[in-house]
Amino acid sequence: MVRHSRSFAAAALVASVAIGGAVVSAQRPGAGPGRGGQAGLALRALDLTEAQREQVRQLTQQHREQTRPLLDRARAAQESRRQALEAIPFNESQIRTASEALAEIETDLAVQGARLQADIYALLTPEQQGTLQKMRAERDARLKQRLGRLQQRGPRRPRPQA
Repeated sequence: MVRHSRSFAAAALVASVAIGGAVVSAQRPGAGPGRGGQAGLALRALDLTEAQREQVRQLTQQHREQTRPLLDRARAAQESRRQALEAIPFNESQIRTASEALAEIETDLAVQGARLQADIYALLTPEQQGTLQKMRAERDARLKQRLGRLQQRGPRRPRPQA
């Protein structure tokens, strides 16, 4: 459970920063596969202007600066929750308080990431926005298809314990 929260906070930051970073790296000469992941590959199709790339860089830098204190708070909240979970004697109120504080910070991180996405989206021309929406719809369709295949397989059998 603690690992899940750590990965959520980290993922929130990585996802929000990667959006801007992927757009920037996708537009740099020589930015190939592995330097921005799938998002970078997909965003090359947007053909950003130099002015748009510079605005994305600025937005991404602002986002990093605004997010840094939230990440520090998230680390402290994760540690508080870990301590509450491990405390003896068990204290439900302490666990709930620590978990709620962490959830609030994770929500703030998610909002910051969504705000960055919205700010970058607003920089795009209507054609670029349409291209991005089409790519997102195609990605969602692929994910839905994969999920359908996984569900058809049925539940996984547990591995025998050694």
